[in-house]
Amino acid sequence: MLEITSILLNLLRNTYRMIEQDDFDINTRLHTIVRGEDEAAMVESVGLALVKLPDVLNRLKPDIMIVHGDRFDALALATSAALMNIRILHIEGGEVSGTIDDSIRHAITKLAHYHVCCTRSAEQHLISMCEDHDRILLAGCPSYDKLLSAKNKDYMSIIRMWLGDDVKSKDYIVALQHPVTTDIKHSLKMFELTLDALISFNKRTLVLFPNIDAGSKEMVRVMRKKGIEHHPNFRAVKHVPFDQFIQLVAHAGCMIGNSSCGVREVGAFGTPVINLGTRQIGRETGENVLHVRDADTQDKILQALHLQFGKQYPCSKIYGDGNAVPRILKFLKSIDLQEPLQKKFCFPPVKDNISQDIDHILETLSALAVDLGGTNLRVAIVSMKGEIVKKYTQFNPKTYEERINLILQMCVEAAAEAVKLNCRILGVGISTGGRVNPREGIVLHSTKLIQEWNSVDLRTPLSDTLHLPVWVDNDGNCAALAERKFGQGKGLENFVTLITGTGIGGGIIHQHELIHGSSFCAAELGHIVVSLDGPDCSCGSHGCIEAYASGMALQREAKKLHDEDQLLVEGMSVPKDEAVGALHLIQAAKLGNAKAQSILRTAGTALGLAVVNILHTMNPSLVILSGVLASHYIHTVKDVIRQQALSSVQDVDVVVSDLVEPALLGAASMVLDYTTRRIY
Repeated sequence: MLEITSILLNLLRNTYRMIEQDDFDINTRLHTIVRGEDEAAMVESVGLALVKLPDVLNRLKPDIMIVHGDRFDALALATSAALMNIRILHIEGGEVSGTIDDSIRHAITKLAHYHVCCTRSAEQHLISMCEDHDRILLAGCPSYDKLLSAKNKDYMSIIRMWLGDDVKSKDYIVALQHPVTTDIKHSLKMFELTLDALISFNKRTLVLFPNIDAGSKEMVRVMRKKGIEHHPNFRAVKHVPFDQFIQLVAHAGCMIGNSSCGVREVGAFGTPVINLGTRQIGRETGENVLHVRDADTQDKILQALHLQFGKQYPCSKIYGDGNAVPRILKFLKSIDLQEPLQKKFCFPPVKDNISQDIDHILETLSALAVDLGGTNLRVAIVSMKGEIVKKYTQFNPKTYEERINLILQMCVEAAAEAVKLNCRILGVGISTGGRVNPREGIVLHSTKLIQEWNSVDLRTPLSDTLHLPVWVDNDGNCAALAERKFGQGKGLENFVTLITGTGIGGGIIHQHELIHGSSFCAAELGHIVVSLDGPDCSCGSHGCIEAYASGMALQREAKKLHDEDQLLVEGMSVPKDEAVGALHLIQAAKLGNAKAQSILRTAGTALGLAVVNILHTMNPSLVILSGVLASHYIHTVKDVIRQQALSSVQDVDVVVSDLVEPALLGAASMVLDYTTRRIY
């Protein structure tokens, strides 16, 4: 029977009461903190703990010692356990931050026999430190289990209790700043500038006292010098219960400081964070974090407050998906207590499959991809290699409410199914028609095919429901992204994708990046005008290639021929209940219908002229024709290029895409390729 004994080291204020409330039995309480709040006091505290711990450990005889984090008191615990031949499991090793915590964290790693880490980068760091890959579990952060399940409808009562009755949700700041023990003087200056900026910003602010590291006493003096404890806009507190603190940061307009909580836990809610100084300099962060590495004046911090306050970011799951505790329990149960205690190091780290947990080894990093079409709504689980693991299709409802509810329902079902399929979902990508602001995840206005779909925020409801980051972009841009990651544009610096479907769209990759334009309408390639007196286009203009070469345009011409009894030839028939469409026109042309052939030739010529314009404007190294009509146009397009294009661009290749699902793959690639670090 595995015995896990809880030891409360470093009793600070009434922390032990919180542990008792969580139904843990505290076997021993040690007071090891030497007052002084300076470097010498930290050393004396570690020494005092080392003196007291042997008696406690001899009495309790734990099978495994669980050591969490990177505090100096945890180092004393790990040192004692290692010297007394007690197995050590270290949680949150492999991470990189700043200050003395880095050294302590890595020192505990070298003492520990087993490791539970929170992020893939941390896992790689542990391998690089020569830790045995069979004794490492990538579980995520245990606190995220609590964070992602935290739902408190009465959060306003908590906000009012700590900040006053007149404070509203998203209209206050939480500030938590600790000393940087390796540069106390600079951290004091940064703290003073932060308080000045907060006073100037003039918002109600909950300020938590710093921890007890060296320099904290001086920081408290700065608070008192500024009159923070008596200022009407500030509430200064020493401790907030964790459940209440979760609600306070979840509904704050911004969090500011240098606590690891800001760059780790707060990302679960998408709350804006301003990370100050170097204390967390190496941490992985979600896009909700804005870094102010150095500040010579309060203005820089004040500008950051103006940039961040009141924003809402996608929920970040970098540090966990809410299932860390079950993984850790499974890992603990797998430990063989009869196995030799001597830890082994791996020189050099060469193995890719580095987790001890077989479920994790078999997990496939994946994205949820959503294709919002005029007729169908499709959701797919897409792997990192571009494999569609599972796809779901439903008829796309006509009204906004029905459509948004169906998207949420399908994504929730797909995310649940992903667990059964051993797929770890990293985020959601949405491909949709119309003009999209990808920075905010908003469909500004859509095509006529998708009604009631203007100024629609797709990011927020999905992110709030799934606790996943969400990206949204135009379907033409998604097709280009799909080609860049999985198709014929892979590795190319400059290329253009042109979609030939119900409408005509496209995407432009320039210097490996997608071009959106100043008002998010770049690559509206379907509305390149090739004739001043051409047919009417759905955009209100005429002579656009969409009016010639889109599926809608071909359907219009097919219907005209059919109405004049000039469409059907021998070997063709159209059932009475079937609408005439582009495919009937193509079939007629293949069977020798001269009028149908002429219409297709005109459409292909219009498309070819548009490609010539693209070659002369963008000078890409490749043009990719995508969509159901691409193969029917390719030869005509190449003929037009030979006849009309400048000789300098006639060698540019035009190819037909070989991707089966470009919209879904492009939506997935937004998730799979995304990087989150932001520096200000």
